[in-house]
Amino acid sequence: MYFFLDAQPAQASQGQVGQGFEQTFIMLAIALIFFYFILWRPEQKKKKQVEELRAGMKKGDRAMVAGIVGEVVKVNADTVILKMVEGAKIEVLKAAIYDVQPRANSDKAEEKTAE
Repeated sequence: MYFFLDAQPAQASQGQVGQGFEQTFIMLAIALIFFYFILWRPEQKKKKQVEELRAGMKKGDRAMVAGIVGEVVKVNADTVILKMVEGAKIEVLKAAIYDVQPRANSDKAEEKTAE
């Protein structure tokens, strides 16, 4: 009688093993979908937007690089020359620029601060 009681739980546990694998696979798929829509996709959109800003830079725009704000003087293939306060100029890599404000926006900002 002990033999028959022991055989039934063994059969039940085999069914649970197959079911556990399916549940694990489903949870893994949900986690991957979560990471794609919550983390990876928004980051890719932001990266694309910054690349478009860098590509559209022109003379007179204001660019921000590692906390430094300057006016774009010249745009080269891989670098940008920025004019700082009191006429100082620096050359920075385009890849380091994280924000660009068109000249029209910077003129409006200066008018507001003057008032």
